[in-house]
Amino acid sequence: MINQVTLVGRITKDPELRYTGDGVAVSNFTIALNRNFKNANGGYDTDFVNCNIWRKPAETVANFCLKGSLIGITGRLQSRHYENSEGKRVYVTEVVAEDIKFISLKNNKNSSQSHSNNAVTNNNNTANHNTEAVLIREGQPEMQKEIARSVIQ
Repeated sequence: MINQVTLVGRITKDPELRYTGDGVAVSNFTIALNRNFKNANGGYDTDFVNCNIWRKPAETVANFCLKGSLIGITGRLQSRHYENSEGKRVYVTEVVAEDIKFISLKNNKNSSQSHSNNAVTNNNNTANHNTEAVLIREGQPEMQKEIARSVIQ
């Protein structure tokens, strides 16, 4: 079976970071995706897709992405269900991100920085980047260390 999802869109609100009882980081966020065809009114509809990412990449997303950041993700589609407070079963379908690319990060409410050949500012520290985009893959600690060094320096 193939369960592979690739999406590029903008984050609709700042990602939420939380930790499970075992101390595993998980970040939840929603991305807006414009459809590539016009609706009956001549405009483009937008889909809003719920996503989550786990472990160190979750912390990185929460630390560096804000509402409006343009990201690319690959991952898998996952469905789950739970019972709400009224006892009704609620079904949820979401994307579990496994790889993420930061295409254009929002640094504050008024400015946007492309991650390509620009500077990313965080906590008054500036780092120059000469990469097209940053790719984070779960389970690749060397890459995560390199990203952390290049972003935080």
